[in-house]
Amino acid sequence: MDHSVTFLASATIAGFVLATVLLLADQWPRLEPLSFRLPGLLIAVAALVGQGALLYQLGIRTNPPALNLTVLNALATVFGLASAITVVSSFRERLEGIAVVLLPITALSVFLTVFVPESNVPIRTGQFALDAHILISLAAYALLTLAALQGVMLLIQHLALHGHHATGWIRRLPPMESVEQLMFRFIVIGFLLLTLALVTGFLFLENIFAQHLVHKTVLSVIAWLVFAVLLAGRRIAGWRGRTAVQWTLAGFALMGLAYFGTKIVLEWVLDLS
Repeated sequence: MDHSVTFLASATIAGFVLATVLLLADQWPRLEPLSFRLPGLLIAVAALVGQGALLYQLGIRTNPPALNLTVLNALATVFGLASAITVVSSFRERLEGIAVVLLPITALSVFLTVFVPESNVPIRTGQFALDAHILISLAAYALLTLAALQGVMLLIQHLALHGHHATGWIRRLPPMESVEQLMFRFIVIGFLLLTLALVTGFLFLENIFAQHLVHKTVLSVIAWLVFAVLLAGRRIAGWRGRTAVQWTLAGFALMGLAYFGTKIVLEWVLDLS
């Protein structure tokens, strides 16, 4: 393995870990009035830049150029996008509660991508539209991942408040109304991107219902319907709270099965890469 890649990966992982520690320290009441929030976010930005450079070298910079989207590369891309959205948004909104969960997962995805051997799966479409379809799909999944994490956070807050255990970390989270609004903001944008991904897939993929893609297509359409029903329920019946979280997590699970479940079966189980 290229020593420069190893060094960059190690520095990136260390950056994610340090950023997580600083953001956690910032949420520890005993360290008040010290603030580690800004240093933590800036280090996270630097780590994300390092991850972007790694993914470019491992996933795109081939000869001729191609998207090398193995399971681990795709996972690292999704969590990198989700972390980038969270960190950038954290400069304006209090999203450190999500960042301290996402950043370690992103660090793990970088480690697996670089240090775990995996067969290459180069995709040389030669068409901008198909490349765009792939990247839009990953962006949609990243945003819906954030929505799912917001939903889990909302559920934890709900259980803590009803069990009278809203102390410590729970009390430092944003109000439940703000968490719920942000969850639906992510869902709306992710749903629009998922819609665009499905449309471009139907338009530009000639074999979208081929044997190796049919499960992914069907599950993606079902996930789209789940999020469509959720947004309609929110608009018409005012769905919120646990009902909204349950539909969000169901749609997220279907998206995970559609993309990563299919890739794992094809690449790891059936070895059809």
